Amino acid sequence: MPKNYSIVGLMSGTSLDGLDLAHCHIIDDGTTWSFQIKKSKSVPYTLEMQTKLKDSIYLSADELLCFHNEYGTWLGEQAGIFIGENELAIDCIASHGHTTHHQPEKGLTFQIGSGQHLANASGCKVVCDFRTNDVALGGQGAPLVPIGDQLFFNAYDFCLNLGGISNISFVKNGQRLAFDIGLANMVLNHITRKNNLDYDEGGKLAQSGQVNVSMLDQLNSLEFYSLPHPKSIGYEWFVKKVVPIVDKTADSMENLLCTAIHHIVQQIAFQIEENSSRSKNKVLVTGGGALNDFLISTLSNALGPTTEVVVPSKQLIEFKEALVFALMGALRLEEKINVLCAVTGAKNDSSSGVVFLPN
Repeated sequence: MPKNYSIVGLMSGTSLDGLDLAHCHIIDDGTTWSFQIKKSKSVPYTLEMQTKLKDSIYLSADELLCFHNEYGTWLGEQAGIFIGENELAIDCIASHGHTTHHQPEKGLTFQIGSGQHLANASGCKVVCDFRTNDVALGGQGAPLVPIGDQLFFNAYDFCLNLGGISNISFVKNGQRLAFDIGLANMVLNHITRKNNLDYDEGGKLAQSGQVNVSMLDQLNSLEFYSLPHPKSIGYEWFVKKVVPIVDKTADSMENLLCTAIHHIVQQIAFQIEENSSRSKNKVLVTGGGALNDFLISTLSNALGPTTEVVVPSKQLIEFKEALVFALMGALRLEEKINVLCAVTGAKNDSSSGVVFLPN
């Protein structure tokens, strides 16, 4: 019998825009998986919350754990409001949490948003902490979205996500591969926020700028880009390796944004060209960067006429990751594989995520 799960997926990414909530129907007919996004909502972070999340890597252990519990309660409250507003009956909440620490080479990854506090505050079953098990198995714990690319979006040659970080997923030699490419909205938002702007709408400021060749060369020379995959990065890498380059470059905001866009595009185009096995390709682009018209047009020009860059509906652009965590929650409830070792480098596939029941 087909199974239809009603799940609210929660996602908070490194771009620090806010919390994404998506009520999804996840359907397993026994041979294929499909989805419907029934309702969706974004809750922008207050400046205070945005700052606390950004600076959480500097907290002491006890301060971080307190914030972990506080943020879990806040997630549960927001999920409860969303469920109440839409009169939803759900099987569970599937929460990514918010990544504060990601150093898989040390066996470390941490997503704040306590599952027990989330469950208690929302009154719902919760599946969360999807990355820890994979890291314990020797993997990167990232990226996780490729399970959704494999089950939902396999008609595309490449699935590109432009969140705070850019990552890509594709099939090569019959195997799904994926990894973090590098920068995306994280660097763009860093530049605009230094100038008291949340973001560069449509990339209009970047489009009016000029490339700073010195900054571009420094960004392209970052060691991460020469490492083999599987590989992933987190906010700590950005703060340590990227922020000093950007902050010491004396140039206009427009030129810094333009340079960052060209850097992002060059790294993406290289990976697509390097891993293409066909004469023509279709690339699905989601994440907030898909709404940056200048970034998308620059990418299309870099890839040329043999590659079709597909920007889907705004809802899918904004809520694909929340959708995939809903899928991962459904797979975890069925004890089916939801993290792919070919993607993360772990010693085996796994059904990851921890289940919490409300009290």
